[in-house]
Amino acid sequence: MSQLELTPGTSQEYTTQFADVILPVPVPRPFTYRVPQEFNGMLAPGYRVVVPFGARKVFTGVIKTVHENPPDKYEAKYIIDVLDEAPTLNARQIKLFSWMAEYYLCTLGEVVNNGIPSGLKISSESFLQLNPEFSDKDLSISWEEELILLELQKNDSLPYDKVADVIGSSKVSKTIKSLILKQAIIIFENIRERYSPKIEKRLRIVPELLREETALEDVFKDLEKRPKQSEVLLAYLQEVPAHATPSANRNGLAKKDLLAKGVSESSLKTLVKNGVLEEFEIIKSRFEEEGATGYTPTLTDFQEQAKSACLDHFKENKPVLLEGVTGSGKTEIYIDLALNHLENGSQVLYLLPEIALTTQIVQRLKKVFGDRLGVYHSRYSDNERVEVWQGVASGRYEIVVGVRSAIYLPFDRLGLVIVDEEHEASYKQNDPAPRYHARDTALILAKIHQAQIILGSATPAIESRYLAEQGKYGLVHLTRRYGDSQLPQIELVDISREYKKKTMKGNFSPQLYEALEKTFEQNEQAIIFQNRRGYAPYLNCNMCGWVPTCDNCAVSLTYHQFLNELKCHYCGFRAAVPTSCEACGAHEMRAKSFGTEQLEEELKLFFPGKTIERMDLDTMKGKSSYEILIDRFASGEIDVIVGTQMIAKGLDFDKISLVGILDIDRMIHFPDFRAQERAFDICLQVAGRSGRRSKQGLVLIQTYSPDQYVLQRVAAHNYEQFYTEEIKERQEYHYPPFVRLIKITLKHRELNQVLEASMALSMLLQQKIGPSRVFGPAQPAISKIRNRYLQEIHLKLERTANIRQAKQEILDLVNSFKTAENYKGLILVLDVDPF
Repeated sequence: MSQLELTPGTSQEYTTQFADVILPVPVPRPFTYRVPQEFNGMLAPGYRVVVPFGARKVFTGVIKTVHENPPDKYEAKYIIDVLDEAPTLNARQIKLFSWMAEYYLCTLGEVVNNGIPSGLKISSESFLQLNPEFSDKDLSISWEEELILLELQKNDSLPYDKVADVIGSSKVSKTIKSLILKQAIIIFENIRERYSPKIEKRLRIVPELLREETALEDVFKDLEKRPKQSEVLLAYLQEVPAHATPSANRNGLAKKDLLAKGVSESSLKTLVKNGVLEEFEIIKSRFEEEGATGYTPTLTDFQEQAKSACLDHFKENKPVLLEGVTGSGKTEIYIDLALNHLENGSQVLYLLPEIALTTQIVQRLKKVFGDRLGVYHSRYSDNERVEVWQGVASGRYEIVVGVRSAIYLPFDRLGLVIVDEEHEASYKQNDPAPRYHARDTALILAKIHQAQIILGSATPAIESRYLAEQGKYGLVHLTRRYGDSQLPQIELVDISREYKKKTMKGNFSPQLYEALEKTFEQNEQAIIFQNRRGYAPYLNCNMCGWVPTCDNCAVSLTYHQFLNELKCHYCGFRAAVPTSCEACGAHEMRAKSFGTEQLEEELKLFFPGKTIERMDLDTMKGKSSYEILIDRFASGEIDVIVGTQMIAKGLDFDKISLVGILDIDRMIHFPDFRAQERAFDICLQVAGRSGRRSKQGLVLIQTYSPDQYVLQRVAAHNYEQFYTEEIKERQEYHYPPFVRLIKITLKHRELNQVLEASMALSMLLQQKIGPSRVFGPAQPAISKIRNRYLQEIHLKLERTANIRQAKQEILDLVNSFKTAENYKGLILVLDVDPF
């Protein structure tokens, strides 16, 4: 029932409005807040609002609905402030976010929190302030407390997270608590908008001086005895012909550009003070503006046929699976389709699985689309991501290339979605919630916008290919490489035989070593692939077999020789390299197996005159790391790149003639039903980097078991046969695409607790949805991460089942289980379609 209130100071009544607000916390439903009178009639779904939550917390929420019904169970608090003049989220975004919450069994708040850039949220942050009534007479003040008080005397306030810098220690709580007890400081909450636009200071001649012909001449006469000021004014006029073209003066000149000409800064300030120049500010883009070069791709006959087939399927409103061998020119087809949609006034989303991929493709797309192209990925700062978000909303960016998070952007006239390398596991988000797959979410995004969608890959996901075979997707083949280039020759090298013959050179077979020598003789380049970073996966004692393990996780510590430390790749734990065995005391610690760092070192020893670089998570930390390395490789400065799966995708260089793939057996035998598919994909994708032009490339795969059917299919470039064999196995053992999987992970600090809880939950699930659908609990391959023991339960739901109802039953059961008194501290994670 609606409520009526009186306008303060009058007898006029108005209807109280309420807003259901999505909060960025894992609560099941929106909270209802009272709308202040000054905002009555102004708010709508998608507006950001600042709201109180709990005793002291303040959050940025997003309005889902506005209505006149107060909540039944609690007294609605007032909205503190409204951040928008227009909605930040549009109706289509809210619809997509709602689908994600329902499908991936999480809350709408978690989706919104993950989807909106941090720079568009309000942060509630603790600040320290000097108590004006404080007196330090008769009080003992420590030197840490003294440093804080001195800082507060110089500044009005101090952010809590800066206290550690002031006192030179991370242990700040005790010091702050002591100052509060002594009534020396006051703690307060300061609400601030995180996003701040990039401001550029500019200068221009005061417009009045340009309205009269002689005014500027008079200024120069006055400055005859002040040559430094004259120099500043002349430097400005050299760049901005203000006298001849007064309109050019309107935008002026960037202050930094004028100072860069070597003029006196004090003289510049004097000219501003005396009213000759005026300083003003503009909001400037953080991205370099770059116009299109007019380049448009020319499609071959085969590409034209594939494009026409795509358009035919689009007419039937079907998603299209474009299966094209590596180097077949799928990108040119994407560009051609995108140009057609932009001409019709539509927006285009171009998804890529990895940041590393964006570097080279963005360079190609910039030539075609210029400033109409926006780039969106996690390496960008908060402010940069906000600019792209706002650029899409304003229409500045008509095409966006980005990684999985780009599906969240505020498109309002989306016409085409491109999902390149659609098979890639990187499209799946594992943490935090929502644990979504960007390919599958993109299909829903396209449906909401009534847009066309194309999924491209040389090795389509088994699920995607199955749906195409069933007629759900249109299937288009591109079987030839672009131009005269041939598919690479792939050879399997039996290293078990080479080890027996003692012909291995470190971790390199004689065949690969000789191929590298030949590659260098011909002034060409090579890629070495090993999907494991670090120097060695672990150390062990040659005497007793002891292996250093992580204190927090049930894994061995990876040895990083360059940093001379052991590191856990799950929790980040670091330890010094032991000089002796902690079990038996022997000085026999040896590195076992190998990672990218060891391969890089070996190659530098074998080929001292060559430039060897590494591409993995340890070396690619800066925002521009990928771009710098790829530019160096493209220029021929680098002879060999050693890398993890970052190097498997999208790199297209003329001089790569050799690819070496090492340690592939470990991937094939990993305990996961997708292991063989992943190994097949990665081999063909890495192989596809070689021989991109007229010369055929060579790929050498080192293996202990060259007879494995997966590697035999790779060597023959036979995706069709691999798919046929794999789909039979999936059907026989009831795996996707024939069932839907949900993985429930239970975590607890006590092993007995997680074992007991997992058994209890498994039994309840069997009672609820049937024992044939519940598998486990079981201990995962890594049974402890970050001091929590893990158990997993897998659910298999038939595709013919009522999935929505089954999921809701599972979610209700899990939520009620979380509140059980005897399972305090238990964490449950639901992962739909685990990858």
